[in-house]
Amino acid sequence: MKVLVVGGGGREHAFAWKLAQSARVQMVYLAPGNGGTAVDARYQNVPITDVVALRQWAQDNRIGLTVVGPEGPLAAGVVDEFRQHGLRIFGPTRAAAQLESSKAFSKAFMRRHGIPTAEYDTFSDPVAAHHYVAQKGAPIVVKADGLAAGKGVVVAMTLDEAHAAIDFMLGDNTLGVAHNEGGARVVIEEFLEGEEASFMVMCDGRNVLALATSQDHKRLLDGDQGPNTGGMGAYSPAPVVTPKVHARAMREIILPTIKGMEKDGIPYTGFLYAGLMIDAQGGVKTLEFNCRMGDPETQPILMRLKSDFLEVLLAATEPGAGQAFEQLELDWDRRTALGVVLAAHGYPLSPRKGDVLRGLPSEASDAVVFHAGTTLVQGQLQTSGGRVLCVTALGDSVRLAQARAYQALNGIHFDGMQFRTDVGHRGIKHS
Repeated sequence: MKVLVVGGGGREHAFAWKLAQSARVQMVYLAPGNGGTAVDARYQNVPITDVVALRQWAQDNRIGLTVVGPEGPLAAGVVDEFRQHGLRIFGPTRAAAQLESSKAFSKAFMRRHGIPTAEYDTFSDPVAAHHYVAQKGAPIVVKADGLAAGKGVVVAMTLDEAHAAIDFMLGDNTLGVAHNEGGARVVIEEFLEGEEASFMVMCDGRNVLALATSQDHKRLLDGDQGPNTGGMGAYSPAPVVTPKVHARAMREIILPTIKGMEKDGIPYTGFLYAGLMIDAQGGVKTLEFNCRMGDPETQPILMRLKSDFLEVLLAATEPGAGQAFEQLELDWDRRTALGVVLAAHGYPLSPRKGDVLRGLPSEASDAVVFHAGTTLVQGQLQTSGGRVLCVTALGDSVRLAQARAYQALNGIHFDGMQFRTDVGHRGIKHS
């Protein structure tokens, strides 16, 4: 079978890496892919991003299964386009992807269906937004309504930070937010205390299969300091997601969401990511939904998955095979996997492109370098985005996985390279 992965980041490289291990996979194509997938004989890049052109290419090349990585093509309706032409694809429709593409839709959906989340209000008028923040005080959270590549959230610890966030989200839009219909909007919500974790599942429209738990590191600098990013590292499993927390997340958040979407006439298929805030008492609230697997959480999760990823995706996209999908038992490596992101100079606000990568290690059974913001220029790998690589490794504990990942990245170099030296610190604290 020929398989297509839509996207070109680290998550999509990990999808391709895992799919290539299946005995039934003849070739994995990535559209558009990246520099790392360009230099690897297991994959073939397809330089197409237009949804209709990609569907036509998939038909012409007899693609047996397509899996979508990033949020952009989902919001553009790639799943709707492929399905309308009888192509097998895993991901949510454009309407279902509003759970991520519109924070306002998502918060209203949670309120309507009684799914625990932070108190909030939505604004398109800057004056009203500033007044609300002045009334509520800080800390407070300001979120852009549209897609912002994981960077449209400001956790404002002071009123000045909150007012500045409103100004640039509703005004000059330096983050490049893809505004939804009706123009710029912000969601302003209460600040929640606790520890964050990433909770990801696969859905076939009615049934749910939980993936391994994980925890990522949003802040740029060690000790969870500096600006928010798309994620500077992650590890799996996450000790903070105890069996009790796992059961609560499924019962109070995931299952009501899938039932609510079905009830609203927008059945949800694809990966669903709930960002959880877990309080000291083990209570859970939803910070956000993503309609995809997280990046960089995907890389450690798929390093631990021992089941055939192709078979899982085929079960999830089999018409009327809900029971077979729900009864799947995923097999996980007992070890911890931990990934460290190497980011470009100037990330997250103005990442520099064109720096040459050197010293990339060969793939090992317990350490893999997944590419994200890389491109191949005249036979030379160069940086092409904010998060450049995710060096991911396995170990018998969080501490050992951490040591192996930092050992693996030791020889890698590109000018301006930034990375955290403490990825996994919360997991070590819990263990």
